Amino acid sequence: GEPSEGNTENPSLQNLLCSSPSASPSEEALEAGPSSCPESGASADYYFVKWVNWKGERTPIITQSENGPCPLLAIMNILFLRWKVKLPPQKEVITSEELMAHLGDCILSIQPQENSEALQLNFQQNVNDAMTVLPKLSTGLDVNVRFTGVADFEYTPECIVFDLLNIPLYHGWLVDPQSAEAVQAVGKLSYNQLVEKIITCKHSNDSTQVAEGLIAELFLESSAAQLTYHGLCELMAAVKEGELSVFFRNNHFSTLIKHKGHLYLLVTDQGFLNEEKVIWESLHNVEGDSCFCDSDFHLTQHLEKEASFGSPQQLQQRQVDQDYMIALSLQQQQQGPLAMSDLELAQQLQQEEYQQQQQQQHPPHQAPQQATPQQARAQTSGRSSGERRQRANKDSDCTLL
Repeated sequence: GEPSEGNTENPSLQNLLCSSPSASPSEEALEAGPSSCPESGASADYYFVKWVNWKGERTPIITQSENGPCPLLAIMNILFLRWKVKLPPQKEVITSEELMAHLGDCILSIQPQENSEALQLNFQQNVNDAMTVLPKLSTGLDVNVRFTGVADFEYTPECIVFDLLNIPLYHGWLVDPQSAEAVQAVGKLSYNQLVEKIITCKHSNDSTQVAEGLIAELFLESSAAQLTYHGLCELMAAVKEGELSVFFRNNHFSTLIKHKGHLYLLVTDQGFLNEEKVIWESLHNVEGDSCFCDSDFHLTQHLEKEASFGSPQQLQQRQVDQDYMIALSLQQQQQGPLAMSDLELAQQLQQEEYQQQQQQQHPPHQAPQQATPQQARAQTSGRSSGERRQRANKDSDCTLL
């Protein structure tokens, strides 16, 4: 796509940037500037809240549909899972403005840990800088990966938000140290620096530089998923047990956790809004082959593509139902509690229709089938599609071999 020119004076969700490096470098990519991203289509101003049982407490997570503001949602879902931000128990729909307000309040409530005047002034400056860059979180985020470590990024003002909230930011895009030529070609460069090097080497008269540029370009092409096995191993070692963090991959920001030595990504795809047993998705290989788990990290069985998404007609009807719920929710906010009964009725009807669809797809006389190889996956997750293996023991943790 063409680089997004953006509306820098009035950033909006209609101009989603979610900026990050492209997978295949070119001179056009360099000219587009650091961390630019093709302009995406219009995205929703409202997001559905999925209530889950997290460590014994009913906790909200925000789901996203196509072209959702992934940096904002990844950060906010961590704050919800940490119980730093709470929502009214009946909340089903939330606006991007509400999310930004909650995030701003959370940042302003942070107290400096040091008492010296100089450090307090520096802390206050960081808070002011963070509040200035907050609007970017709902439109995109400048990210420039460094290939030297899973926590290494080129510093940008947006990084202050992660630092203040004590949220680690990781990636898994590293060079295999056993590949001596790639290590030599990539070195300690960032993505943008590597793209510059590739373009420079292509126009060089030195055959050694040309060869090194081709090796660097081959590395980017062979790791187009922005995750390598060496990066995954380093990620396993770097992430602390029970730590909630943000993981960057494929131009997408996800909420990441480590549980009993295994990595899981929070499932925020709106297609799983009604799937109470689908909360986490394992991250244990590069190909995208993974399994779903519930909030206690127990394997979710027999999840079929049709059950999650349905036919195109069912998808269209479900979208109509969800749009109707949004309209009722907004009406409720304007008119007060009188409109709540309509909203509850719409939710009940939608749930009944969803249950009927599942019953039709799974008749009682048929034995349950193993999950289909190509599992349901949101189009905006940015992750490459792949088969999902479902393990057999429902009550055991999702043990990955």
